[in-house]
Amino acid sequence: MEKLYSYASLSAFTRAVFEKIGCTAEHAETATNALLSADLRGIDSHGIARLVGYVRLWEAKRVNATPDIRIIHESPSTATVDGDSGLGLVVAPFAMQVAINKARVAGTGWVAVQNSNHFGIAAYHAMKALDEDMIGIANERLLGTNPICVAIPSGTEPPFVADMATTTAANGKLEILQRKNLEAPSGWIQDKEGQTTHDAHALKTGGALLPLGSDRDHGSHKGYALGSIVDIFSAVLSGANYGPWVPPFPAYVPMPDNQPGKGIGHFFGAMRIDAFRPADDFKQNMDQWLRRFREAKPIDPHEKVLVPGDPERSVEGERLGRGIPLLQPVVDDLTTLGHKLDIFFPKG
Repeated sequence: MEKLYSYASLSAFTRAVFEKIGCTAEHAETATNALLSADLRGIDSHGIARLVGYVRLWEAKRVNATPDIRIIHESPSTATVDGDSGLGLVVAPFAMQVAINKARVAGTGWVAVQNSNHFGIAAYHAMKALDEDMIGIANERLLGTNPICVAIPSGTEPPFVADMATTTAANGKLEILQRKNLEAPSGWIQDKEGQTTHDAHALKTGGALLPLGSDRDHGSHKGYALGSIVDIFSAVLSGANYGPWVPPFPAYVPMPDNQPGKGIGHFFGAMRIDAFRPADDFKQNMDQWLRRFREAKPIDPHEKVLVPGDPERSVEGERLGRGIPLLQPVVDDLTTLGHKLDIFFPKG
């Protein structure tokens, strides 16, 4: 069962929650925009359903609501940012803007981040480069899903936005299955013995997400390699925690012992198109590329061929009009959170 909520009402509630835990009005606005961008784009696993989790991290003193986010090392085209244990929803936009600013000067900008937390969906950050006629890249080392996003601008066609986990499915997808009391499909997860399981709760008992491809015959070694690259760029390069030492998102899960780095890591890139060729020429070619794929003949005549970013853009338009659907367990969690913080959660 789902209820529809307007973006405006969810936005007002979310801002109030972030301000209640001590965020400045500016940071609360930034965090809200980043978080709810997931709900608008249909990535319900990473949207407002995670708000309770962020508050729990703050209660566990793992999130600093008033961080001093700063550059600790830089060159003309690169930087490392210390997020001071702030919300990743706030730290990541800061770092992405640093990458964009450096790309304006040097042609490309690359920023590694340490001492941060979960930053929502990667697309929100990568897409900030689109309006600058730049290609945007965002990676995050988190919970083994190691997501990566590349956003590429175009002219008249909607842009190319590939946002994906490097596991077969992100942990948030399992959380949705848990709320619906459904089993996980084959190839998503393994139990603590390394055997494939359909138990959506298996992570809580020592299980693990499977890499993209699920098994070697289907290319899991490629998903493993992609996830490793994200881990190294986001964490080893920045001085954050990597591999099994990454702080878990659920506040109730104990922190790993002997952590080698600081917090969770991210990696951002911005590449100015006109550092390679005239931007208008590139965008004209991108339009042609995008149209050719969108006009490809599908196997099912009732379907259409999509380009990465198309499904999310379609959902965003629909949800801005109709509202954002929330499952009843999410509504219950948010209502309880509102009572605890003395903030009214809307009825829908």
